[in-house]
Amino acid sequence: MSDLTSDIRTDVLIIGCGIAGASAALEAARAGLDVVVITKDARVEESNTLYAQGGIVSFAPDDRPELLKEDILEAGDRAGDPAAVDILVADGPRLVQETLIDRLRIPFTQSSPDALDYALEGGHSRRRILHVEDATGRTIEDRFLRALRREPRVTILTGRTAVDLMTVPHHSKNPVAYYREPRAIGAYVLDNATGRVGRVFAPFTVLATGGCGAVFLHTCNPPGADGSGYAMAFRAGARIGNMEYIQFHPTVFMRESGDGFLISEAVRGEGARLKTRDGRTFMEKYSPKRDLAPRDEVSRAIYEQMILSNANYVLLDLASYAGPEVIRKRFPTILRTCLEDGVDITRQPIPVVPAAHYCCGGVLADGCGRTSLEGLYAAGEVACTGVHGANRLASTSLLEGLVWGTRAARDIAARFDGSRPHRASEIFLWRNPKREDHFDPALVHQDWRTIRSTMWNYAGIIRTRKRLERAKADLDYLRHRIEQFYRSAPVNPDIVGLRHGILVALMITQAALANPVSRGAHYIRK
Repeated sequence: MSDLTSDIRTDVLIIGCGIAGASAALEAARAGLDVVVITKDARVEESNTLYAQGGIVSFAPDDRPELLKEDILEAGDRAGDPAAVDILVADGPRLVQETLIDRLRIPFTQSSPDALDYALEGGHSRRRILHVEDATGRTIEDRFLRALRREPRVTILTGRTAVDLMTVPHHSKNPVAYYREPRAIGAYVLDNATGRVGRVFAPFTVLATGGCGAVFLHTCNPPGADGSGYAMAFRAGARIGNMEYIQFHPTVFMRESGDGFLISEAVRGEGARLKTRDGRTFMEKYSPKRDLAPRDEVSRAIYEQMILSNANYVLLDLASYAGPEVIRKRFPTILRTCLEDGVDITRQPIPVVPAAHYCCGGVLADGCGRTSLEGLYAAGEVACTGVHGANRLASTSLLEGLVWGTRAARDIAARFDGSRPHRASEIFLWRNPKREDHFDPALVHQDWRTIRSTMWNYAGIIRTRKRLERAKADLDYLRHRIEQFYRSAPVNPDIVGLRHGILVALMITQAALANPVSRGAHYIRK
């Protein structure tokens, strides 16, 4: 099963193993389907879920569904789909209880022996965020993987990079296939260790590939967040929407390299204040909600303040508002990680900068995760379900992944009839170039630097039409060069990721150019 020199056939192919992919895999296997999960990293746990610190939305005792719905729609600047939010609000808290608490036994932090602790984050009108101290995503990922490893119907293949979706008719040798409706039938998958590309056939494919923060200079996403799911879906002909709405997390630990780590919004929820480098608070000038304003407002405020003070970061002060013991108990991971960079958050403020965090758009998916391409589903950050609108409410991402991963698997199980919508003999094998150029990693490194700096400076937190037009021109040229590089060099994960990344950067830029209205995370200055 693990040898990609021969074809792999399965009932469901899932690309990605964060909370969306893992919940889809577990639900599909328990419905009796054979599942293959592939991840590009050698470590199966590597995903955006792993780095989710804050928590997951649920219902506190004083909460009501209509309050949560209103908070989600308000944070999304009224650009969200109320029907999708209704699904999240109806299914989410129930699945948190049934799947995470009852089935996976997630040890959510408690405020007393008999009560769960509910945290507060920006944009929420209630304390309703369940958390495992400040390592919620890591704990959820670990428990899901334990459960998946016990499922005999689930095969997890690590170190496998999805190159492109396989579709009929596009990859079919049979000319008659072009009279049929397009359908996804699996993917071409690269074995990172051997350099071979094989075919994984499945009547149903679930994209759970996460986001695209890696196309920006400053991000709190892992390096693998290159937008592969958006790029593959786009090339396969699936509909994409709302790519201009890139949410920037306001508070990421400032490192000159750009690879900072996220400082959870829960830190501000527990009283921390944003300050200039000389110790003055400033959020009161930008929002009546001050430090607990929605993320897009806080990110723009920090960005503007950095420009006004000619600084490359601001300070997040928790030490002045919470005692050392509270900090050690509530934020042990953040404390430990900051100490590794020489900052003791029990005594010192944290240097922070906004960074690309979450894509509110993506592959358009309905309430069951179905995309416009038959046989293809999307769940988690790669999907645009309509929940987030123009800006995501804090800690709804893990919940959306759980809900849509589960719903996608249940829909697949209901539709599965055992048939195979293709014959392998009619589908092209992967073809390498006849003459392979030498692979030069310096070219990949420099191209990524160009993409990231272009996106940060021209298509980032505050945009103008002139900047976006410059970004499009530069990226269009670079895409042509990268496509030539991809078609002539030996295929490897670095080139595949670069090809995904340049396409996604262009998708974001073009979507931003097409939308003249500032809304939520898309702010275009006249």
